[in-house]
Amino acid sequence: MAAFHPNRQSFSSHWLAFTSNRRFHKHPKMVSHAEGIYYYTPEGHQLYDSLSGLWCTPLGHGNRAIAEAINAQMGQLDYAPAFNVSHPQAFELADKLAEMAPGALNHVLFCNSGSEAADTALKLARAYWRAKGRPEKSKFIGRSKGYHGVNFGGISVGGIGGNRKIYGQTLDAYHLPHTWLPENRFSKGLPEQGEHLADALLAILEVQDPSNIAAVMVEPMAGSGGVIIPSAGYLKRLRALCDQHDILLIFDEVITGFGRMGTMFGADYFDVQPDILTCAKALTNGVMPMGAVLASSEIYDCLMNQPGDDYLIEFPHGYTYSAHPLACAAALASLNQLQQPGLLPKVADLAKVFEQAIHELKGLPLVEDIRNIGLAGAIQLTMDAKQPLRHASEISALCWKKGVYVRFGGNNLSFAPPFVCEPEDIREIFARVAEALSDYVRTIGTP
Repeated sequence: MAAFHPNRQSFSSHWLAFTSNRRFHKHPKMVSHAEGIYYYTPEGHQLYDSLSGLWCTPLGHGNRAIAEAINAQMGQLDYAPAFNVSHPQAFELADKLAEMAPGALNHVLFCNSGSEAADTALKLARAYWRAKGRPEKSKFIGRSKGYHGVNFGGISVGGIGGNRKIYGQTLDAYHLPHTWLPENRFSKGLPEQGEHLADALLAILEVQDPSNIAAVMVEPMAGSGGVIIPSAGYLKRLRALCDQHDILLIFDEVITGFGRMGTMFGADYFDVQPDILTCAKALTNGVMPMGAVLASSEIYDCLMNQPGDDYLIEFPHGYTYSAHPLACAAALASLNQLQQPGLLPKVADLAKVFEQAIHELKGLPLVEDIRNIGLAGAIQLTMDAKQPLRHASEISALCWKKGVYVRFGGNNLSFAPPFVCEPEDIREIFARVAEALSDYVRTIGTP
């Protein structure tokens, strides 16, 4: 089959997600195939994938075991109805997730993305309190710079203003401050300061009252907001406050789940138990759309034990493609690899190399902070007062030319390389990023 080459008409036909389409039309960035830790453009330009796609392909591109699992499932069962009918792989995957999850998160609702997982979790929290006879507990608390997808619940609890401002009224939600502090700049791993930031919850509760709050929803570390990392005691303090005031704690682990922090989940890393956990992305290694919400036995039992006829639906929610057979096959193949005995120790070893390599960029012009945790990190750049997104955007474009795909957001360059990298790959990625930074500063003059 001849390769399709998009033209100007094609550009207007396809409205790209989370993209300046006008800029893309002028300077399109296209990839046509991928293998291992690399993307390739239609012209053959090779690029390191420094973000595992969009945080979702830690096992690398073209993973043979996942492809074989999908092909085998396709030949057996391509689709099964998601309502009133199911299939064996859905239960096998749910069992595996319950086994891997921290604590008593033994009950799994499947969806198709992190955005859907976030909204599912919020609905589940409200349904739980209504089942407990406390329907007034309907408000939510998120965190500034938090990201929980782009559906209405997610942008309401999320704390990124640009994702909210043009859409008008959202859910009733309030926001804790983010956990970035100037005194923690250039911290390696967990910052020392910041546990006290969890106490901002008390100020919100003083006005809103705990009796009206259904749940607090946070990422263990804010990934899309720029790898913003809490102090070691922050989440423990937040858990204690939620317990004290009878509020559910939801962890959005769409980015931190499945090994990114050197543990299977961020909850494991921080040793904090949530009541609900959302995941997606690496669940299928990004190969098939899939998300999941893991709920505690307390929540599940409360909803299942409501009075009424046995034909009534306990939680009226779901999607046509919930627990899609092909997605289940991809997820099972992905999780089997993530559970291999040597994988998480390798991630922990790579994280040490990553930390050293990213912090070697300290001292370069425009670099005002560097953060890292596990195999994830961000370089925070000084903002151009007149064009706040300029520096990160243009440095990312230079990185592309130098053979590194780098994700930018706001004034941050974010990194989360695949687990299948070697130490020399990580060093080379940051050597090229350093070149791009230096080249860019030469073109604009020393700030």
